[in-house]
Formats: sequence, C-alpha cells, structure tokens
Amino acid sequence: MAAVQAEAPSPGLSASGLCKSFGPVQVLTDVGLDVRPGEVVALLGENGAGKSTLSNIIAGSIRADAGTISWQGRPYSPNSPAEAIAAGIGMIHQELKLLPDLSVAENVHVGRVPMRAGRVDRKLMRERASAQLRRLGLAVSPDRLVRDLRIAARQQVEIAKALALDARLLIFDEPTAALGGEETELLFEQIRRLKAEGMAFIYISHRLEEIARIADRIVVMRDGRIVARHDTADVPVRTVVEQMVGRSLERMFPAVAPPADRTVIEVENLSSPSGSFTDVNFKVAAGEIVGMAGLIGAGRTELVRAIAGADPISSGTVKVEGRSIDLRSPADAIAAGIVLVPEDRKEQGLVLGHSIAENLAIGNFDHIASKGWVWPGAVRAFAEQSIKRLGVKGLPDQPVGKLSGGNQQKVVIAKWVARPPRVFILDEPTRGIDVGARAAIYDVIAELARSGMAVIVVSSDLEEVLGLSHRVVVLSRGRQRGILDREAATDVAVMELATS
Repeated sequence: MAAVQAEAPSPGLSASGLCKSFGPVQVLTDVGLDVRPGEVVALLGENGAGKSTLSNIIAGSIRADAGTISWQGRPYSPNSPAEAIAAGIGMIHQELKLLPDLSVAENVHVGRVPMRAGRVDRKLMRERASAQLRRLGLAVSPDRLVRDLRIAARQQVEIAKALALDARLLIFDEPTAALGGEETELLFEQIRRLKAEGMAFIYISHRLEEIARIADRIVVMRDGRIVARHDTADVPVRTVVEQMVGRSLERMFPAVAPPADRTVIEVENLSSPSGSFTDVNFKVAAGEIVGMAGLIGAGRTELVRAIAGADPISSGTVKVEGRSIDLRSPADAIAAGIVLVPEDRKEQGLVLGHSIAENLAIGNFDHIASKGWVWPGAVRAFAEQSIKRLGVKGLPDQPVGKLSGGNQQKVVIAKWVARPPRVFILDEPTRGIDVGARAAIYDVIAELARSGMAVIVVSSDLEEVLGLSHRVVVLSRGRQRGILDREAATDVAVMELATS
C-alpha cells in the first residue's frame, strides 16, 4: 500500500517589490512582506513610515504602482476592499469605520445582512452580533446605537465586525489604542484562538510592550522601506524604537521639576448623577502633573469631562485658586481656566476639514478678534506663532485632517495653550501616536507643568502615567482607591488598587 503523503500547509500572503507614490511623494519603495497561516506579524514604524499604505494595498483600498502579491498560492490584486474580503482578507482601520446612527448589530453585519423570505432576519442578526461581542467580553446590547458607546466599546464593535467576516488574514491597525488592560487581554485571547485555527494576522501597534506578548515576528518600516526583520518578537524595545526612528533614543520621558506649594485646582467629594464616579477628592498644585489610572470603565474620562464642564455633576465642588466654580458647561470651565484635550481628538477636538489656522482660531476669537471682527491676517499670525511654539509640522493653510496623529494632537494643545489656562487636562494624549511623536508630546506636557499650570493626564498606558506623573490617582468602578506618590507608584501598586 502506498504511503499517504502529508498535505502541504496552505500558503499565506507573499508580497514583493511593492512601490507606491502619491504625486511627487514616494511612500513605498521595493517593499516585501510574507505572512504565513497561523502567525502574527507585527508591522512597526513611525507615522508616515508606510505601514498604513502597505496595509491598504493588501486590503484593497488602494493599488500599488509596482510589485506583486500572492495569496494562498494564487496571484492577488484586489480592486476594492469588497474583493479583498471575498478573498478572505479583512482590515480593522485605526480610524473607526462604524456608522454611528446604526445599531451595534447592524454595524457588525454591514454589507452582509442575513435575509429570510426576502426580509432582513433581525433576530439572527442580533444573535450573531451578540455571539461575537461575547467572544470579546463586551457586555452591550446589539440594539444599542453605536453613537451612544464610548471609544473603547466602539473599537470592540469594529473588531467584532472583522471577526464576523470569517477572514483568513486580518490586518489590525492599532486595535488596542482605546482599550484598557482587561479588554486587551480578551482581544489577545481571541487572536491566540484564531491563530490555532490557522488564521494569519498583520498587527500594527505603537504599544511596543504588546508586541512580545502577541507577535511571532517583527517587521520594521522607516521612510517607506523595510529596515529590519526579526524572526522572533523577543527583541528589546529600545532596539526596535531605534530602528523605527533611525537614531539612538536616550530617554522617552522628560525629567519633571518639583511642583510649587500653591494649590491650583481642588476637587472635593465630586460625584456623577450617573454613578460613573463617586466622592472623588484630590488636589493639583502649580507645576504638578497628576496621572489618572484605572481600567476601562473606572470613570476616569467621565471625571475629567465633568471637571471640564462637559458632563453634569450631582454633588461636590471644584475650586480653582481657592474659588468654587459653578460648572454648567465647558464655557464655565474655560472661563475659570480649565481646558480639556479630549480622548477623541478627531471627533471632539478638531474640525478635520478646516485648516490648522481655523482650528487654532476656534476657542480663541476673544484673543484675535478686534472689536468683533476676525481678520484673516490676524488668524494667520496667531497660527504661525502657535505652530512655532508647539513645533507643529504643518502650514497655517494646511487641512488639519492631513496631519499625522502627533501633529494633530499638538494643534489641539496649541489651541488651548494660547489662552493660557490654569488647569490643563489631557485624556489619552498619545492615543494612536507613534513612539517618536510620543516623546514630543511628553516634552510638551512637561513644559506645560514647568510653565506653572496644573496638569491632569488620563491614560490607559500605565507606563505613560508612571513616567510623567508626580502623583497618581487610581480609580476603580467609579471609586477613588488611592493616591500614590511618584516613588510609591509602581505598576504593581497601581494595578492592585485598580482591580480592588
């Protein structure tokens, strides 16, 4: 009897010689990438390195100018995302592609609505959506509108949508940017299960501490080229960062000077009518950076939004320079010297279709308008001064939507620095921002404190909170669990409080 020959493993994705330019700008040059079934390949690089362009070529959103791709042993050249999905390749974009006025279930099934007898089978649609959400640990009704969800929950809906495609290759572009530790663990658990089933992943992330835990190999891009390949993910973060930025990176977090003895803002027994936070108490001095740590759902964002006048307060007081503030709107907070850089800069902090100058002018008309008139020359001069001060890489007339994430964040910060405020709150200040740009944002935050402002930083990145803060306020399920000095604020100490 003849021996039965073992079936060869199914080939995955193989790209070679990919090139792409947009006008005179060459964004990809001779790029090659291989992804085998059942593995996670981490694709790393700064903003502008070419990661998204390469991913969009593979996902069918744009066409390469040159080069070839094969998928599962056959030539592959999709003309649209629909063709890529039909071939078994899906992509979760960094910028969410959800439809806010549709339900969670409808978003999960966009383009693939189940039908029965010529009608939409809404029962089956809800059941399938609920099953995917349960796999990710998201306890939310499939009938809930997406616009009513927080950023982290929306990200999980986007992931559930991709998983429902039954794809064989998934491209994740910053999937954990808005997730906390618990949600990230659930995602990783799901990726490991799907890997065991032979699914392949291209994983793009600026959270380098995640890579060693989830990736099998690392590919590093810089200036549109592949500059390094690692056959293991067990590579020192410092090595990867230096390959990404093309230079030695001596220190990520800037030194912070001791704060002054003068209290700028005091929060006393602050509670939310929704119960998202209760009886919170803390002070921030001039020149001090106070970090807010906790898991998703701890109430951090709700707390700082209430302090900034964006969300209601049921009880408690907020004092600035010893004076109680009646916070009924963001305008009340701004008038008192409190400003907020929100967690979603694109939806809440910027008008993407407008220029840098126009975005900087918003919120500062009282400074640049002469007798009620807004002169273009005054707006441009104001923008030029702000761009120079914050080191924004862009021109006043450039649409802010065309900037990198780091430069967009600098524009939001510059808009408020010009006032100048007494209290500066930043919610997830480096979400979706690459390592090199993060260092620049950290320098800006440190400079805000050195100028005498009281600074509050909310971040899901624990290393970021510990690296920047003089003290750390830890929340869990809406309750304040403790305030740790810099020396006592270790990752273990914070997580013990955050999970209590």
